[in-house]
Amino acid sequence: MNQRSLLFSVLLSSLTVAALPAQAQYSGLGKDSLDPAILKRYAPTALPPSVTRPIESILDVRSPGLGMVTPDGKRMFFTWGITGTVQVWRLDGAQKFPVQVTGGQDATTIAGMTPDGKYLILSRDRQGEENPGLYLQSTNGGELEVIQHLAGVRTSLQYIGNDSRTIYFSANDVKPDSNTIYRYDLQTKKKVPISGGDGIWWIADVYVNPKTGDREKFLFAKATGSQSQEYYEYDVKTRTTTPLIGQKEKEEYGIQYGVNADEYLVLTPKFSEFRRLYSYKNKQFTPITPELKADVASFDIDDQRQRILYSINDGGYTRVKAIATNNYEAIELPEFANADHIYTGLTTRNGRFTTIGVETAKAPRLSYVYDWQTKKLTQWVLPSTPEIDTSKFTAAKLETYTTRDGTKIPMFVYRSPQCENTPQNPLEKPCPVIVHFHGGPEGQSTAGFNRYAQLFVNAGFVFAEPNVRGSEGYGKTWLNADNGRDRLKVITDIEDASIYIRKNWQANGITPKIGIVGGSYGGYSALVGMSKFAGSYDAGVSIVGISNLLTFLNNTAPYRRILRISEYGDPVKDRDALIELSPVTYSDRIKAPLLIIQGANDPRVPVGEAIQIQKILEQKKIPSQLVIFPDEGHGSSKRSNQVLEIGYTLDFFKKHLQNNHENK
Repeated sequence: MNQRSLLFSVLLSSLTVAALPAQAQYSGLGKDSLDPAILKRYAPTALPPSVTRPIESILDVRSPGLGMVTPDGKRMFFTWGITGTVQVWRLDGAQKFPVQVTGGQDATTIAGMTPDGKYLILSRDRQGEENPGLYLQSTNGGELEVIQHLAGVRTSLQYIGNDSRTIYFSANDVKPDSNTIYRYDLQTKKKVPISGGDGIWWIADVYVNPKTGDREKFLFAKATGSQSQEYYEYDVKTRTTTPLIGQKEKEEYGIQYGVNADEYLVLTPKFSEFRRLYSYKNKQFTPITPELKADVASFDIDDQRQRILYSINDGGYTRVKAIATNNYEAIELPEFANADHIYTGLTTRNGRFTTIGVETAKAPRLSYVYDWQTKKLTQWVLPSTPEIDTSKFTAAKLETYTTRDGTKIPMFVYRSPQCENTPQNPLEKPCPVIVHFHGGPEGQSTAGFNRYAQLFVNAGFVFAEPNVRGSEGYGKTWLNADNGRDRLKVITDIEDASIYIRKNWQANGITPKIGIVGGSYGGYSALVGMSKFAGSYDAGVSIVGISNLLTFLNNTAPYRRILRISEYGDPVKDRDALIELSPVTYSDRIKAPLLIIQGANDPRVPVGEAIQIQKILEQKKIPSQLVIFPDEGHGSSKRSNQVLEIGYTLDFFKKHLQNNHENK
């Protein structure tokens, strides 16, 4: 770079900083940080039945949670949102009538079950705050007993002892940005801290002596970034803690004990482009899964240390494999034809029963229980499809688009027959297109049963889901391509999607209108597409999206801040890059209509992110709307709010993309 270019670059950088809108400032987190008048002004209002009824019908098509089986295989517990909020249900046999065992307005899920099958450990949140508490309930039902639920504190189950009396949980009740791990006695109701210190810690595994049943060793993990961890081992007998893996690195690891206490199973991409499963013993790594051009996405070893189940993320499709722990040879599993996703849930502590989920494009997930002893596969939970023929659902087609630097971006596309433009049946004009960007940023759009996509297809849109650089499932180079300042190099993937669609999806010489939508980081992507790349999209909807990376990092929940800095950049060291990447920096460019949807209690993306950009839009008199749900957090969990959120989005796109179609 010559001196003149360097000087221009410095001047441009300083102008960018100075150009950050003065309105783009706030402080605080959650509903308490807002003036009640703001909540009232932007509260959602009812939509007509003509808008909500089709949405309600699609949302009624759903699968219960994958479930957890009692040790004797006679009962299953699962989550289900049929009441409008996720609650816990029980089946007293395969395909029996479900019995609801928890209720109320707050989402409740199963965290674990005691090995004797007598008690459930439940997790319950309040209005989307993501500060859940732990509760105890008999598997026969009845009142919930509080283990710990503190305001502003995240309490999470870590491990249940074989004695069905001792549990371990983590909580950030000492420091908001750090976890303390506690041992809790379900009988005496007493908790004792067993580890502390700064950082986000959890129990990765516990080694139990197979002869005595004693807990001999603990694997403690500490997050060092959004994708990196350190592992430490605690010896119960000697009371010593030893560093194991990850120290002085910034590497991704997932670790559990193998058959013996001196052997570890390690999932990592350290030695290749994709994640692979290794045996780690005597400080030596030995691969135990094949080398694939796909990630081993996850793995689990049963408590009896007999089998390892692992899943493969094959470009947005999921496969499951099983191997024996004594020789790592393949174990036969049931086969499922035409499945987009096959994945396993939990295995009972005695190692006998494992839940298996199977999903296709044409039907909600089916839940099975596999009995390893009898080799019998039984379907337990029946999905619900009232008034909807899911065989007519549109399946995703895997396509690609090429970016300005020649990179091919994978993209799942949903088109109804009415929107297929073929030489045999040419369209008079193209269907409008909705480009949906996933969250994360380390998320991934996948194939399978997609109710959200189908709602747009039914409304006359083509629905496209790109997996831009930074997405999960395509190797570590792809995953890390957008970290920190490098995001500046690949953020153009958002604009290039629209450039490709306008050029290649024309019909009869007419260019399709294009909308952009996303939630969380996808909401940020939508705001970037509407601001930095103004003109690329004709309308946008941002759901719980980031408008200013600096104010976001300064106000997000403390326990998340350290992990988000490793992904987006440091507010001090990378200030200029964060400003250059913030949608508010380009607010003067926004001209197309924009809808912003936000939960007041969101602990991840503060509600101030939505308010600050809405103020700018109102001052510029840009067609815009802000909707704040007072009883939601990072996205809508209550069914009534989900209907409104989707209803506002569909209605907005119909108004701006379908009603005023014009040749460009």
